[in-house]
Amino acid sequence: MAAPEETLRRRKAGNSGPEPETPPESGRDPTGCPARLRTGTFWLTRIVLLRALAFIYFVAFLVALHQNKQLIGDRGLLPCRAYLESVRRYFRGRGGWEAVSYAPTVLWLLDWSRMNANLDALALLGLGVSSVVLVTGCANVVLMATLWVLYMSLVNVGQIWYSFGWESQLLETGFLGIFLCPLWTLSRLPTGTPPSQIVLWGFRWLIFRIMLGAGLIKIRGDRCWRDLTCMDFHYETQPVPNPMAYLLHQSPWWAHRFETLSNHFLELVVPFFIFLGRRLCILHGALQILFQVVLVISGNLSFLNWLTMVPSVACFDDAALGFLFPSGPGGLKDRVQKMQEEAARGARPTLRYGCVVRQAVHVALGILVAWLSVPVVLNLLSPAQVMNTSFNSLRIVNTYGAFGSITKERTEVILQGTASPNASAPDAVWEDYGFKCKPDLRAQRVDHSPGREAPGQRQGGSVPTGLQPFQGQGPPQVGPGRALQVQVQPPGGPACCGRQVVGPEEDRPLLPPTQPARPGGLLPVPGLATPGAGVVPVPD
Repeated sequence: MAAPEETLRRRKAGNSGPEPETPPESGRDPTGCPARLRTGTFWLTRIVLLRALAFIYFVAFLVALHQNKQLIGDRGLLPCRAYLESVRRYFRGRGGWEAVSYAPTVLWLLDWSRMNANLDALALLGLGVSSVVLVTGCANVVLMATLWVLYMSLVNVGQIWYSFGWESQLLETGFLGIFLCPLWTLSRLPTGTPPSQIVLWGFRWLIFRIMLGAGLIKIRGDRCWRDLTCMDFHYETQPVPNPMAYLLHQSPWWAHRFETLSNHFLELVVPFFIFLGRRLCILHGALQILFQVVLVISGNLSFLNWLTMVPSVACFDDAALGFLFPSGPGGLKDRVQKMQEEAARGARPTLRYGCVVRQAVHVALGILVAWLSVPVVLNLLSPAQVMNTSFNSLRIVNTYGAFGSITKERTEVILQGTASPNASAPDAVWEDYGFKCKPDLRAQRVDHSPGREAPGQRQGGSVPTGLQPFQGQGPPQVGPGRALQVQVQPPGGPACCGRQVVGPEEDRPLLPPTQPARPGGLLPVPGLATPGAGVVPVPD
């Protein structure tokens, strides 16, 4: 009778659940609540990283498709064919490999007589591959290496148009993304190839250098960063301020001081959180992503800001990113939880030859990044720090920095042309070319050049605007560019685009009449150390 009495006592206690040896339902803990992911794994992190990187690649190749023919095409402003020919002439007699290693690009292998078609083909192929990774969330070494080679091929012939820092940053980020994936397998959860800790630390090392480099270049650069007045000017003088920038520009002085102090904290202090354990590493990633979102809202350097968010994702593990994925049996989160449970029970995957090779490659990658980081770290420690510079043509490990100096007066470039047969005639009518994101130029401008009524002079009325002022009149004669001061106006002012208006305070030529010749006829790559010429500066 003892057994029935014991059963009765259990029923009175309300214990009517399954027997202790019955396993709990998948995706739930023993209490019936949805199970939480364990910390320390990065399966979901890899998916988010790959999709974020593929999105950046997609935008970069889309921009290349729309602009490369006009910038570096057959009839572009700086034709890449002429650049490659200059490189080939410079290295003539010393072998083709030296020319290729100086400017690595697949264009060396293509027909130069159809350069526009080549540029479009590279961009379209990049768009297709990045779309696959973006939609599926999975990739392999072949796909990621293809994206990296395609974009590197454009950057190394892009000259000044591909020298603003974010191109090298995308190449370094994309290079690390190659080693994040399995060699051939196309699966979002390739169970035999977990994300490498070395690669994840490579991403963290990247975001650490990006932020610390930006912070140090500010402290060593413009005095306004030290006296906390830079934000008094930044919103107005950044490229194409947006409506939110205008509102932020009107903030009180103490708000601008707080913004500058916050910038120093995020760029000089927060990066060290990466090395202080999981929680502070996650806090670092969250703060840096939030910082970039604020920059996106307040300015127009959004491509750089979205790109900077990508390595910050490596600061989060599966437990931190689980909220991005739906729950339910058979889902990604449920499958990751099962893999974590198997690992917690001591189940280890069979050590195969491919796994050993993969680990050896990752160790070699870590050694390579450490070795290439030596000049980068020395640059960070140097009082003569340079930013946005590569020390190798593959741009694997680079220096970064932004806004080392703040422009106190905003200038706006104006391009003009005339359809008059005689451009030097006093009665020649000059019209302004309009461009996307350009302000509405309605103030009078007076050119003080002697001898004739010069481009830009008006006897009253507003300056004509329009994208094609000479459409249907034949090819115009293009006049010199002008650089004029721009002031931010309040809502309802004379300017209707971006609340900007050109003032008549200054009117000067944009470019010198001639460009200085380069030694040996080699056109240098801005931001890259060239043979015997040191580092060519890049635009700030």
